[in-house]
Amino acid sequence: MKVALLSDIHANEVALAAVLEQARMQKAERLLCCGDFVGYYHAPEAMLALLDQWPWAGIRGNHEQMLERYLAGVDRDAIHRRYGSGIAIAAQSPEAGRARLLALPPRLEIEIDGRRVLLCHGSAWDPDHYVYPDAPEEERRRMAAGGEDLVVYGHSHYPVLWQIGRTIVVNPGSVGQPRDRKPGACWALWDTLTMDVTLHRAAFDRTIVAERARRIDPHLPYLADVLTRQ
Repeated sequence: MKVALLSDIHANEVALAAVLEQARMQKAERLLCCGDFVGYYHAPEAMLALLDQWPWAGIRGNHEQMLERYLAGVDRDAIHRRYGSGIAIAAQSPEAGRARLLALPPRLEIEIDGRRVLLCHGSAWDPDHYVYPDAPEEERRRMAAGGEDLVVYGHSHYPVLWQIGRTIVVNPGSVGQPRDRKPGACWALWDTLTMDVTLHRAAFDRTIVAERARRIDPHLPYLADVLTRQ
């Protein structure tokens, strides 16, 4: 089976649609998602509708935790100032969709075709810890310490692919907000039979999302700039 690995969609439905089209062309049959479905951008309902065209499993990220705090009336002004309107828009989306995202676990251990897989957001030990491509060797080994066949994580918005002993560790990068100044929405493809993992990018119209961000969140130019910078 071929499985598409996604993370950090951030309610960017334009990027997600491009990724899912590419995944179909690559014969992916299901999705695994490593959190941060919402936040930053502004189309959570469309994002979830696209995901629901597929069989998928996922975990919560820090932006889902932020959504939970926002719904409880905690730190609303600070969240808006730092991250824009994405969380507020997600909070106003249909309750059923919100509830599904908030019910996701912070990490997930599953088995697919006899392969042990760990999904985590920031790291295998802390959902809010950043593991970057230049992480020290000790930190890389710690990501594989559980002995899984595949560890999939996100949070940093930078793609990573490491072989650590018998464990493959992959960060597919961010679908919705890649930060490495390279064009295209990031994702990865895993072949459960051969254990091949490949990193991919899907071209999408960044100007649509950037212009919407400038209109909705003019106080936070980063939301548009990060998509269009080279």
